[in-house]
Amino acid sequence: MAHNTQHRIAGARLPQIQSAGTAPAGTAPAGTAPAAASRLGTGVIPVLDVAPLTEPVPDPVAESALADALRDALTEVGFFFIVNHGVAVETIELMFDEARRLHALPQPVKESIPMGKTVGGYLGMGGGTSYASDIAGPVRKPNQNEAFFCHRHGYHTENQYPPLMHFAERCESYIDQLIELGARMLPVLALSLNLQRDAFDAHFDRPSVSLRMSHYPPMDYDDHEWGLAPHTDSSVFTFLPANDVPGLEIRPAGHDWIAPPQLSGAYLVNSGDMLKRWTNDMYRSTAHRVRNLSAGDRYAVPFFYGARDDAVVEPVPTTVSEERPSRHDPITYGDYQRWFLNRNYELVTGEKVGSFGS
Repeated sequence: MAHNTQHRIAGARLPQIQSAGTAPAGTAPAGTAPAAASRLGTGVIPVLDVAPLTEPVPDPVAESALADALRDALTEVGFFFIVNHGVAVETIELMFDEARRLHALPQPVKESIPMGKTVGGYLGMGGGTSYASDIAGPVRKPNQNEAFFCHRHGYHTENQYPPLMHFAERCESYIDQLIELGARMLPVLALSLNLQRDAFDAHFDRPSVSLRMSHYPPMDYDDHEWGLAPHTDSSVFTFLPANDVPGLEIRPAGHDWIAPPQLSGAYLVNSGDMLKRWTNDMYRSTAHRVRNLSAGDRYAVPFFYGARDDAVVEPVPTTVSEERPSRHDPITYGDYQRWFLNRNYELVTGEKVGSFGS
């Protein structure tokens, strides 16, 4: 591989995890208290105020507090909100508008820009089935949503855009901003694992990212049928903007399925399979699912943030000990993503693969 694939992240043994301080449910999350995290709604999902990460000069005290809060969120829940993240509300609303414009196009137009094995584009209704995650259950039916994928870096070669004025440039601009947001989270992630704050930087200099614009029409679901079946994400982080139309449910450890509260202007962030592997299963990759039971259309614009294609993912030293040996063999980020794609989108890639490692 061309990029320092023998690099191993160094660090001291991770001390016993301490619970981050949290404010009572309903506490205003955005910059109104010195605590790095609060909780609202169900009391399950923490809210992290990441305003300090937008400052030009790092604040070690603020970063340390956020690292503690992030560790708490990812060991206990696997989901957290971020507020004061630096992405304008108007920018987020524009991406929902672009998703509506795209899916309002005539079907033949959308089908003229099909998603491919290495190409971003349109995926029709029922074009994917959640086989990569065992939690989907023994009966798997095609997911009842249509989507448009826009990728950058990784194993993807190009994107096919619809014939809509400014659509491509707006998608690319949004990706630029979300890549910057993901990069701002990396020092806090490293510090949460008792690593040097730049420990992950070399693995994310060309991050593998995807923007997905999903449309869930209103419908009556049959048994074992979902807008998006129970699954975990393959990424490091997924950034999901607040949605006016309900439908998402998550299943944190120790809980049944719950609907996250809506926090206007915030991102709901979850850790994915690759972060779980990188942390020797200390950080969770939490199951979630979608059904649109409303009377109207539901749109979602999740952004998947991951490492460069040839980054070697293996448990970092601070998560491995004699009492907790490594649970995962090294794998490149790209190899896992290709398996995940083939597993869920066999009709697109033309490659049938079995469960991971088989």
